[in-house]
Amino acid sequence: MNLIYKLMGISTAVAESVAADPAATGEMGAAATAVSLIGSLLPMVLIFVVFYFMLIRPQRKKDKQVKEMLNNLKKGDRICTIGGIYGTIMNIKDDTITLQMGKADTTIVIARWAVRSVEDITIENDAGDTLN
Repeated sequence: MNLIYKLMGISTAVAESVAADPAATGEMGAAATAVSLIGSLLPMVLIFVVFYFMLIRPQRKKDKQVKEMLNNLKKGDRICTIGGIYGTIMNIKDDTITLQMGKADTTIVIARWAVRSVEDITIENDAGDTLN
């Protein structure tokens, strides 16, 4: 932070000296322009660097993990969809997955991108037949 204040102070001092002596052109004017340009662009560069490491990089890492998980799906995996449906993969064909779920072995077809996660444990339907 101290470096930023020093650069701002240098750019202000150089700009004041050039403004005080209009005959001082050439190297002094070029130096003042360069220092003031650096002083004005430095905060924007720092903001971009912070955004990259706080937002962009973690999101890319997460997207890579999701893509890897979707590519590693195989028959027999127990999954959870983005709609909260748990099922077992019966068939995978291109971008569609056939799921088998419930005690009645109901099958549905979903899009591959609709898979939220692969479950390690088996989730059984504990509700049973409550309808008479």
